[in-house]
Parts: sequence; C-alpha cells; structure tokens
Amino acid sequence: MKGIGGFYYVEAADGIYECRARGAFRKEGITPLVGDHVRITVQEGEAENTVDEIFPRRNELRRPPVANIDRIIIVVASTEPRPNPLVIDRLTAIAVRKDIEPVIVLNKADLKDVAELKDTYEKTPFPVVVTNGLTGEGIEPLRDLLKGKTCAFTGNSGVGKSTLLNALDPSLELATAEISRKLGRGRHTTRECTLMNVCGGYVVDTPGFASLEFSREELVLKEDLEDCFPEFEPYLGRCRFHPSCAHLNDKGCAVREAVEAGEIAESRYRSYQAMYEEVKDLSAWQLGPRK
Repeated sequence: MKGIGGFYYVEAADGIYECRARGAFRKEGITPLVGDHVRITVQEGEAENTVDEIFPRRNELRRPPVANIDRIIIVVASTEPRPNPLVIDRLTAIAVRKDIEPVIVLNKADLKDVAELKDTYEKTPFPVVVTNGLTGEGIEPLRDLLKGKTCAFTGNSGVGKSTLLNALDPSLELATAEISRKLGRGRHTTRECTLMNVCGGYVVDTPGFASLEFSREELVLKEDLEDCFPEFEPYLGRCRFHPSCAHLNDKGCAVREAVEAGEIAESRYRSYQAMYEEVKDLSAWQLGPRK
C-alpha cells in the first residue's frame, strides 16, 4: 500500500502489516512497488515482518514507481494550469503501450469551456469525464470507473487531483494546494505514492506525474507508436505505401486523410508527429530495459 524509508505497508485479509523486504531482493536489484502483490511472513513479538516474494507484475511504471495498474486517470484542468495536449498524449501513449487504460478527466469545467478538449478525446476509445471537484459534477461517472480497479491519478500539480479524490471519498482528507498565481502552477502536496481504498477499488495518489514524459526509458519507439494511438487503428493497412508509411508526409496516407476529414483529432495527430520526430533515430537498445 505504501513504501517509505525501507518499510513496506502490506494489506492482508486481517489488516495492514509493516514489513521489511528480504535482503535477497536487494542483491537481485528488485524493489517492491506500490501495487505489487506479495507474500509476507508475519513474525511474533519484536521480530520484523518480511516481504518474501513479489508475484509477477502485469505492468509497472518507473516515475512514479507503481505496478499492476488497470487505469490511469489523467486529470487535466481547463485552466490554471493550462492544459498541454502533447503532455496528455505522451501519457496516453505510454499507458496504451503498457496495457493500461487511460481515462481523461477534464476538471475545473466552471473556469473555462472544455468543449474542444472533450471533442478531441471523444474521438479516441478513452473514457472522458467532465468534472468539478468543488460542485460534484462528474463525480458519479468517475466513481463508476474506479470500482474494482487499481488506478493511478496523474496530472500536473494544481489540476485538482486531491480535490477530486476528496470529493470521491471525503474520509481521505487529502491536503490540497492553492494555485501559485505568480508561477501559474500548483505546489506539490502529495509526498509519496500511497495505495488507498476508494470506491470499491484502489487508487494511487502520486507526487506529480510530469516527470514521466521525460523519462527516456518510457519513450515509445517509432515502430510501436501508431499502435499507441488507438483511433488510428481503423486506417492502418489502408495507406498507399503500407507497411512503410510513417503517417507523416506520406502520399496516400489513410491516417492523414482521416485527420483532414475530422475523424481523427488534429491535435492528437500533431502529438503523434512530435513524438515520432523525437524517437525516429532511436533503437530499443539505446533506451535500456523495457518494462
């Protein structure tokens, strides 16, 4: 549920146990992550409880370090801080590559119209929810998406993650931060990854997610990138120069034609172009081990 200072807090059927990890993990270069399924030994008296085994992970993220995530709840503020489509689309691409379903949450809808963003992401297969953590708008649809799932709330500081979580479950009493008017961004309020019981599922609240898109190991390679934009799927294989079409400036590209016809959002396509240019000269071996 949480790891801090070398201690790991593990939920079992009869409660939460404070444990130390076996020394063998350190020798193997393995660290237990929030979200891991593990086997523990509970000791009597003064002896420390131990994490003895980490079961195979379905997926994992490096920054923040979490595992076995079903959905990534990407919280985007209508303004303050201003939404950045490229950052959003990097996160969705990484999530799709790791078999995690992205959910787009458009928060603070009272401050600025979110119709354009809503239209953009409704052209993808991703669930889209418009919310207001202060008024309760969109809280019930979001609650339904959390039931029975392990989810990570992500987004830049100040977008309202903690406010939304408090609206979902007031007993959490998470600290929230005012927006810094001078800097135009929020102050970090969450200090470590913590797995919480929320709405019949688990939620990881994380200390900012902005670093993920700059993690070199998480970059999506050019040969995988088209599959990480699932709205491209109906058009793949229909390009004139398939399978060599990169969907950039290629003649007879079905993806480009779909963008021009309004079937694929132009901002999503621009993100694809930017991400392709970033990795076009990279190979898998240059990025290190892939998770």
